[in-house]
Amino acid sequence: METFNSKSQDIGDQIMSIDHQHNFELSQRFYFESAHTLLRDIETLGSSRIHGHTYESEITLSGHKDINSGMIVDIGEIKKSIEMIKEKLDHRFLNEIHELGPPTLENLCIFIKNNLIILYPNLKRVLVERKSSGDKCVLVL
Repeated sequence: METFNSKSQDIGDQIMSIDHQHNFELSQRFYFESAHTLLRDIETLGSSRIHGHTYESEITLSGHKDINSGMIVDIGEIKKSIEMIKEKLDHRFLNEIHELGPPTLENLCIFIKNNLIILYPNLKRVLVERKSSGDKCVLVL
């Protein structure tokens, strides 16, 4: 019986070692409500008026899971970081956020990336979309 337990432990250690070698992607979605105006050459009237959208965003981290925790990053930590971003964007007039630039989907992706990359150098993707209009932008790092 002792031989069985030691073999089980050896197999368990081997599985843990193999599992650690996998590359995982971990994503977290969030949304925010914001208003903006855009200076455009097309659809100028609607874009130049203050209007709002529901934006959905998803960030994706990539990496190997920690042997002890079994996680790439604790999802609770990611949620805390997302709250910091939501405070800057949710129920705001995006044109007033100077570090954003023109409030386009592309610039929202870059803004989110810039606010997370120091905390999460393994950030691999930032998605921002407006589902109601079918618009989506993905920043791949």
